[in-house]
This record gives sequence, C-alpha cells and structure tokens, in this order.
Amino acid sequence: MKVHVTDLKHGDCLMTDTFNGVGLHVLPKGTHVEREEISILIRHKIHYVDIEPRSMQQTGSEEEQSHGLHDDFDHAILNYESIFLEALTQGSFSQSMVDDTLKPLLETLDGQKDVVSLLLLLDRDDIDTYHHSLQVGLLSYYIASWMGYSKEERYLISRAGYLHDIGKSQVPLSILNKPGILTGSEIEELARHTSYGYDLIRGSKLDEVTALVALQHHEYEDGSGYPKQLLKNNIHPYTQIVTVANIYMSLTTSTLNRPKQGLVTVLRKVHEMGFGQLNGTVVQALTGHLLPSFVGKNVQLSNGEMGMIVMNNPLDLFKPLVKVDEGFRDLSRERSLSVVEVFN
Repeated sequence: MKVHVTDLKHGDCLMTDTFNGVGLHVLPKGTHVEREEISILIRHKIHYVDIEPRSMQQTGSEEEQSHGLHDDFDHAILNYESIFLEALTQGSFSQSMVDDTLKPLLETLDGQKDVVSLLLLLDRDDIDTYHHSLQVGLLSYYIASWMGYSKEERYLISRAGYLHDIGKSQVPLSILNKPGILTGSEIEELARHTSYGYDLIRGSKLDEVTALVALQHHEYEDGSGYPKQLLKNNIHPYTQIVTVANIYMSLTTSTLNRPKQGLVTVLRKVHEMGFGQLNGTVVQALTGHLLPSFVGKNVQLSNGEMGMIVMNNPLDLFKPLVKVDEGFRDLSRERSLSVVEVFN
C-alpha cells in the first residue's frame, strides 16, 4: 500500500527499495520504519513509499504500531500543556522542557517540503491554545527557512512561535473558556496576554527577542495592532514571521463568529493583508512556497465538485487548473469557481 511519509507509523515495513529523486538508494526493502527512518525520507524529499499491509506486519505491540507523526505532535501538545500549567501555577516555566520538546520534532521535519500535508495532519476540529501554539511554531520555522534564515535562527523563531501565547496562562480561565461573546472588559484582559507573555518569558530566563515576539505578535505594520500600535520599523523581524503564521493558523480555525475556512481561502486573505497590515516579504515567502504544495492535493470546489489540483496558474496563484473526473476546470477562466477545501 502506498502512503504519504507523514502518515507512516512506527513499525511500518517498506515493501520495496526506496530511492530519491536522483536515483540514490535511501532505504532497503524490509526496513521497519521508526523516527530516524521517517526523518531520512523527509530529508531526501521522498513523499510516498510502499509499505506492507499493516495487518500482516509483525511490529510488536499495538502502541508501537500506532505511533507516528500524529503521536509526535500529540506529545509536543501535551508538553506545551505542562509548560502552560507550570507558568500558570509558578509564574515561570522550564526552558529545557521547551527545547527538549521542540528540537527533536524539528529535526525530524527538517527538509520536509510538503508543508500542506503537515498542516492537514495537524488540522482538527477542537483547536485549543496548546495545539495552536504548536501549529504556529512549526509554520514559523518553515517561513524562516524559506526566507533564508540560518538553522539556529529558524529554531529561535520557531520557539518564539511556540511560546507566543504563553501569556494566556495568566488570563482567567473563565475568559479563555467562555463559550459566548466576551464583554469589553474581558476583551481588554485577554489582550493583556501579550504583556503577560513578555514578563513570563523574561522571568523564565529566555532571551529578550523571544519575549518581544510574545509582546508584539498582535502588532500590525499600519499601527492598527496592540498593545502599542507599533509601525513596521518598530516590529522585530522575528515577530513579523510569527504574526503571519499566527494569523494564518488562526483563520483556519472556527470561532463563535466565523466558520472554519479552507487553507486556500485563508491563504488568499493573508495575501491581501500583506498589502499594509502584515509584512509583505513574509507573506510572499508563505504564499510562494505553500501554494506549490497544493499541487497533487484533492480539493473541493465552490460548486461542490471534487477534484485534484494539477497545475498552478503563475498569473493568478489562487486560480489553479483542477482535474475533475475525466475533465479539467481552469479556475482562471471559470472565475466564479474557487477552491474551498484541501485534503491529503
């Protein structure tokens, strides 16, 4: 059976020899896949492999059979919850737990180009602060990579994204978990999470820049953000990246006032915000590298049809060529049609 590398489970057995795009032998037939092998496949830009049917594999316990990237993500989310609760109860948190959680995960995913598959893997209906923080941390890492930052800088930017909302640990749970619309005073208290985050991070002995990202991640370049209505030149470059990642991931999540939106729809909105509110260079890095990953993905069109994106339109990135059954829909010509949802 053919599976995407992000869907591999620890213990899966390769049914054939695996080669990369230039013909280099990467892993032999019969290899039982664990974290290291998944990392190797990702680094060699191998997206799909053939594995033996899972019912026939002798891979040990059910727990080992089920473990894969899903579980790695779940582990990172659970650790963030521990960090969050530590900050809530003690007013600080352990930097070592952050690093011990994030570094191995990023090492596994480093070099993975199909970021859309990763985002879909992380996509769930019940997104909370812990889950959202991991999403922002990972997407920040990829944006930083696309912009040419060094590996060390990419990690610092990812960690800042992972911790950008840690200040919410100081906001009353009655506000964070309120099912209805917040009052004016509750909105003001929730907005203070940026300042709370700055103080928490500095009190936990992390660097000033990570703390600044927590403080500034709701600032917009036109001065319409908070808490200080900063303009473009006063917003740290790391913050500009995390802000774009935060906006993108936030818009893919449903709220009381807004239904869940598809990845392409959200990307178009972020693209529009790149003309004044968000940093244009960061937005271009996101759209320029994320959109090619949509090619080959199954999609639903606004008319209800299901198809697969086969080619991007260089003149209008949000109007691709889509194969539907035995025909094609050129969305650049059929302007009323749009992609509303993407699937792995």
